[in-house]
Amino acid sequence: MSHDSEIFEKYYNDYCNRIAEIDFALIKDKIGVEHDGDQMVIRFFSSDYIISGKGISDASGRRPDYMICVILAKYILLCPDQFHRYTEWVSFKDFKRTSHFTNVNYFSSDTEQVILKHFSGKLDDLADASEKMGGFRPEVDMAYDLSMQFDVLPRISLLLLFNDSDEEFPAQCTVLFQKHAEYYLDPESLAMTSAILAKRLQETSQDF
Repeated sequence: MSHDSEIFEKYYNDYCNRIAEIDFALIKDKIGVEHDGDQMVIRFFSSDYIISGKGISDASGRRPDYMICVILAKYILLCPDQFHRYTEWVSFKDFKRTSHFTNVNYFSSDTEQVILKHFSGKLDDLADASEKMGGFRPEVDMAYDLSMQFDVLPRISLLLLFNDSDEEFPAQCTVLFQKHAEYYLDPESLAMTSAILAKRLQETSQDF
């Protein structure tokens, strides 16, 4: 086992031990999930994951990758004291707790820049990949070539705004969060969530 794997196992086991101490009945309504005894089912990017003190797995029983495990564990462990809901969309840097320079840089490089690099000049591919991933047009019209909303967790959605390149301007990409997202996940987990969106859009488009 590599050093990184050992570190992950340590954190993973710690997350599971902490999750085992939680009464799911007390938090299920706040984070919008269902539970069955000592197991909780969380939908993440249109896939169901089973979380308990014994581990985190997908519907087939396999443990998901590191980032997904962290996000799902944190979504449970950081459950707020009360339900929060704000319809305003904000940028990553607008969150009160995202002042750490590394978080902002990671979000930019692994989310927006990934989408720009792969989909500049490929607007139709981005639209098709977004729809295949469960994305849908937001209720409010946006002045962009493409605007797609993704319900990534029960209480967290992302908004992708994209203008394709033309003769005068390069492509532009913005990913926004609902303002209340910072009550449900820490900055690192939010940045990882948007990075997974970018990665899956890229992977999905390669199937076309």
